[in-house]
Amino acid sequence: MKKLGLMLVLLVGLLAAPAFAAALEVAEGVITTQVVDREPVDAVESYPATVERLYCFTRVTGAEGETRVFHVWFHKGEELARVELPVRSPDWRTWSAKTILPSLSGEWTVEVQDAEGKALKILSFSLL
Repeated sequence: MKKLGLMLVLLVGLLAAPAFAAALEVAEGVITTQVVDREPVDAVESYPATVERLYCFTRVTGAEGETRVFHVWFHKGEELARVELPVRSPDWRTWSAKTILPSLSGEWTVEVQDAEGKALKILSFSLL
């Protein structure tokens, strides 16, 4: 009887323990000139500033339930856009777009953040 009681205590302790939460991460992230069929067509590291529009494509894994990520676009360290994107499964592809003016040449970064603002990935590129 003591063994059964001990087993029940252990079982209840296991059930009451918090579940291990999978970490949200960016499994794939690229700056691209276009997204077709939910896939990036290329990966941009430098491009002419006359491109007019670029996309930040991310594949986010590890979500438990619905959450969100942010794509935060920076030009020379200054935040120019913050795009909130839903994540609705443990393996989710999403992207944001940024219109590029020819006067915005130079160094760019897109910081992919989780719902709490923690940086998951930083993508860098330059416009010539």
